[in-house]
Amino acid sequence: MRKSRWLLAAALSLMVGGLASTPAAAKPVTDCPLRDAPFSVDSPLIDILLSPSAKAIVETTTGKTLDKGPPRFVGTTPPTFAAILTLRSASMFTGLKAEALPDIDARLRKLPITDEDRLARCARYDNDVPALKLRPGKPHILLFEKINGFKDEPSVNAAHTAFVDMAQRKGWDLVTTDKAGAINPTTLKQFDAVVWNNVSGDVLTLSQRAAFRRFLESGGGFVGVHGSAGDPSYFWDWYADKLIGARFEGHPMSPQFQEARIAVDTTNPLSAALPAEWRMTDEWYSFSTNPRKAGAKIVLSLDESTYNPVGPTNVDLRMGDHPLAWMNCIGKGRMFYSAIGHRPETYSQPEYVTLLETGLAWAVTDRKACSAG
Repeated sequence: MRKSRWLLAAALSLMVGGLASTPAAAKPVTDCPLRDAPFSVDSPLIDILLSPSAKAIVETTTGKTLDKGPPRFVGTTPPTFAAILTLRSASMFTGLKAEALPDIDARLRKLPITDEDRLARCARYDNDVPALKLRPGKPHILLFEKINGFKDEPSVNAAHTAFVDMAQRKGWDLVTTDKAGAINPTTLKQFDAVVWNNVSGDVLTLSQRAAFRRFLESGGGFVGVHGSAGDPSYFWDWYADKLIGARFEGHPMSPQFQEARIAVDTTNPLSAALPAEWRMTDEWYSFSTNPRKAGAKIVLSLDESTYNPVGPTNVDLRMGDHPLAWMNCIGKGRMFYSAIGHRPETYSQPEYVTLLETGLAWAVTDRKACSAG
């Protein structure tokens, strides 16, 4: 399984060479996903923890006090693992048995949704639009770093540095924000691509989701790394099933980090500068769905015979065909994702830096690649 913690309000958005200021007095969020949805065993666990009534139903039915669970799983201030878990997926530490879920679900669904519930559900989203200063005449990249779910500071920081260095080498103009208010039509039209740096948890409002989807389908670029496709539960099906094209299943825990062989598809346009294979140590993701079924072209695959693909409670994580990095067209837009990247060291490994730089260059500049979409 993965990890936890959250950030309710991040300060100023960083950008290469300076700070991006955030205008004051942003309007409160009222269009957050699941704002009016009934409580259920498939609700974000954080929403149940934030509701005394919903929490009491679970505790009365199970005889367990949720607050006594592992702190990283039951925190209610982002970033927190509770934002990427549901009662159904959190059975590992709640002890809930599958046969108990229907009764709890029925009780939860009878609860009225109060104004307090709506405010609590929307509090982890934002409408803050940062003032981003862009240099004319250069490709523009938005490095997006809002995280409501699991935030691993070392990997986020290492990836941030790698992308900043990449932009400097290539002469790209890259700015960074952890404000989801940047995901709006006016701001997005200034950018060629958006990079999600280990973004975990649901972070976009309904209007932001729509703006982001239109940006991509109209010809924008997207690059995601590691944790951007590593949540146990998703609350935006389009993101998981269409954009990423795969749902996270798990990663090994005994040990968590293992050396394995990476095989490169040498026929892929992004592999020209890569060796046919290499070995490295990382946290290896497995997925319950294969991105090939979503039309993705695979750049890297993982050789499952070179490591032990067993997860918590001895779950078999073998996929057989095990994609590790892939590219796809989303309408007229371009997406590239790599599952590598938990260990900070990976973002300075030459082969991986080359892959990320090539993938980002493709997403930023190759507008003809998906023009028929």
